[in-house]
Amino acid sequence: MGRILIAGTASLLLCIFLSPKFIAFIREREFGQHIREEGPEGHHAKAGTPTMGGIIIFTAVSIPFLILTDYDWLAMGVFGTAIACALIGFFDDYLGIVHRRSLGVRGRTKLIATIAISIGLWLAATRGAGLEPTLRLRVVDAQIDLGVLYPVFIYLVVAGTTSGVNLTDGLDGLAAGCAAIVLLAFIGITFITTGQQELSLLAACLVGACVGFLWFNSFPANIFMGDTGSLGLGGAIAGLAVMTKTEILLVILGGIFVIETLSVAIQVFAFQTFRRRVFLMAPIHHHFELRGWSETKIILRFWIIAAVCSAIGFTIYQQSIR
Repeated sequence: MGRILIAGTASLLLCIFLSPKFIAFIREREFGQHIREEGPEGHHAKAGTPTMGGIIIFTAVSIPFLILTDYDWLAMGVFGTAIACALIGFFDDYLGIVHRRSLGVRGRTKLIATIAISIGLWLAATRGAGLEPTLRLRVVDAQIDLGVLYPVFIYLVVAGTTSGVNLTDGLDGLAAGCAAIVLLAFIGITFITTGQQELSLLAACLVGACVGFLWFNSFPANIFMGDTGSLGLGGAIAGLAVMTKTEILLVILGGIFVIETLSVAIQVFAFQTFRRRVFLMAPIHHHFELRGWSETKIILRFWIIAAVCSAIGFTIYQQSIR
């Protein structure tokens, strides 16, 4: 327990102490966020805010984790997935800054990279950690053997989770706060499960870094995490779900990310099918912005939803292991 607390605290403090210098470094080089013209009008004032804060998040995660971990397959598989997803996000951010527009890595390149990352996670889980290629249905206490389809399922988990966190990263502190809440639930899940203490250590580092980053990312933000942070955190959450056999339960644990993703899917389907929009703008947090809600109200209420979903998911998990 002490090692987990030390790791989480170290990540938090590293993020807080390193962020000011990193923000100054990004400002000097004018690596600022590009704001879409079709986005909410109030967001145009945020143009030029330093981005790529995910570099600080994963620096703060990596140092204490790599010093304190025992390097087991479970934790290293999740860590590798998170770093690999963060690298995709980094190149996406960097290319977007270079071209001065919200275009980064090509879709086909992202697809191939995500497939490669998913295969790596699958190998770490099955060959390294010795997990079975099964799907655990914790609500009904049943298992489904996916066999050769398991790597495909892992790809869907990784792609879906990274997209969900990325879509949620649209307001100051929204994605970082929601990710911290979901990852806090994973600290509990891994801590009460035998043999997953290294996963608890990694989850604690991720929570600490997210909370430390929120010191500067909260409204009004001094820095954005960018795709480097959102894709990296999404990869970490997806990896934790795979290694703890909570892939299906992740729909509840990460319910806020599911809501954001569904809002986009519904909006696209409705417009392409009926030429009508269900929401004023998607993802759904922008809908509430255009309805006149303040940014802080939306963020706090979405954090509450994230906390409720994570609490329900953790309770279901706890009941399933008894």
